[in-house]
Amino acid sequence: MFKPDLFAGQRVLVTGGATGLGRMMAERLLGLGAAVELWGRRGPVLAEARHALEAAHPGRVSTRMVDIKDPEAVDAAVEAAWAEGLAYTHLINNAAGNFVSRTEDVSPRGVRAVSDIVFHGTLAVTQAVGKRWIAAGGAKGAADHGVVSITTTWGRTGAPFVVPSAMSKAAIDAMTRSLAVEWGRHGIRLNVIAPGTIPTEGMYARLRPGDNDPTAKAAANNPLGRVGTAEDIGNLAAFLLAPSWINGECIALDGGSWMMNGGGFRDLFAYGDAEWAAARERIAARNAADRAQRGA
Repeated sequence: MFKPDLFAGQRVLVTGGATGLGRMMAERLLGLGAAVELWGRRGPVLAEARHALEAAHPGRVSTRMVDIKDPEAVDAAVEAAWAEGLAYTHLINNAAGNFVSRTEDVSPRGVRAVSDIVFHGTLAVTQAVGKRWIAAGGAKGAADHGVVSITTTWGRTGAPFVVPSAMSKAAIDAMTRSLAVEWGRHGIRLNVIAPGTIPTEGMYARLRPGDNDPTAKAAANNPLGRVGTAEDIGNLAAFLLAPSWINGECIALDGGSWMMNGGGFRDLFAYGDAEWAAARERIAARNAADRAQRGA
């Protein structure tokens, strides 16, 4: 549906771009001619992603190890990109953190683990990039720059057992609508994708720990009878970043599941203390593995 050179000469920053949805969107944009820069916290994972993507798109993939929870590090990384002549033309806010838990069990540290990435980190990256676009003098009506942020449908509906995420994702929706009005005069458009189940290993590790076949269950409960694909989210991200008059919108990409199932996770009401303890252990093990990778 797109011209192969749609994003030729464009440079897209994708936070959390080395894995999961971020990598899916980056790969689609590369296929349409863009150059991409992937941000993440794990050096070996970034290196693997760059190697794999550059095999098909040589010279158009770069990476930076950036923890978006640190606003000073974010601004320094964006400043470095500009200084190197690698200024971004578009931004995808994909980096996120989440886990399932009974809300009465969530510690302040657990809340911050989600909100510092999803809420504060997304704002920090958007502000750091946006203020440089504004300084460069974008024109009203020109739509020179596009921002796409990834949220969830439960930011719209609410959902049990993911309250820090629901609150933080709802804040991204509010940021998007607010900046769509404030920054439109600078040629900056902001929109949101709220994806449903698009299988990634990281998502399952923290949101469905121990579930034997979460993909099949999600497909069975979807009006269209399937889960999402890399092509689904890649195409929508490309559409929203391409020149258009769409600004300040949130599009659910879930086959209509949110209208049928609400925010999800209702099956976790069946968990007792033992099941929640086991889930915490599995999530903690995954987090420890991620920390070890960052230190590698």
